[in-house]
Amino acid sequence: MRWTTRRTLAEEQHWRAEQGRTGWHEAPDGVDVVGPAVLAPVYRQLRKSLEDAKNEPDTADFYYGEMDMRRHDPKRPRAERALLALYWAVSGYGLRSSRALGWLLGAMAATVLVMMLWGITDDPKPATTGQLTGQNISLTADKPDPVNPTGPLSSRLTSERWEKSLRVVVNTVAFRSSGQDLTTIGTYTEMVSRRTEPVLLGLAALAIRGRVKR
Repeated sequence: MRWTTRRTLAEEQHWRAEQGRTGWHEAPDGVDVVGPAVLAPVYRQLRKSLEDAKNEPDTADFYYGEMDMRRHDPKRPRAERALLALYWAVSGYGLRSSRALGWLLGAMAATVLVMMLWGITDDPKPATTGQLTGQNISLTADKPDPVNPTGPLSSRLTSERWEKSLRVVVNTVAFRSSGQDLTTIGTYTEMVSRRTEPVLLGLAALAIRGRVKR
């Protein structure tokens, strides 16, 4: 209720109120309060009934309730609950597109900052060597190794480095390599971004599709 409205079972309202949560309705006198282990199967059956009726958009609230009750069920394995907690925090079980987009924008902003400060190399000058034999000359241009940026951090926050960093980040969202010369830190940062940021984009797309699918 603090984040977005959704349809809930009255029994979930009672259980959350008993846990000391504000904004939930307490159980009337004489009504037993049941916990997540009982509520999760009920939500599952409600979701299944709407799916069988081809009413998939309206199953979202019941699916959310089912997953949330599984996350709060202390009888479930700790690893499963931890995975569900991560799924909830990142995208609201694949149903909260704004949450996934927020994480995506935050991850992209952090990646851009890391690239500007430590990932983008200083532009090294190529070294050219040659050999003169009679009237023939052969030249070899060697590409130097990436050079770590030097100087104070504030001097690296330039528009040129921002543009290069942004290009790297935009490419990572599409699983592409930017082709930009990067430092060791920048290379590993790009590798991590190419595996995490597309997932966040996919979760946002999944949430939107779940709301508009017919």
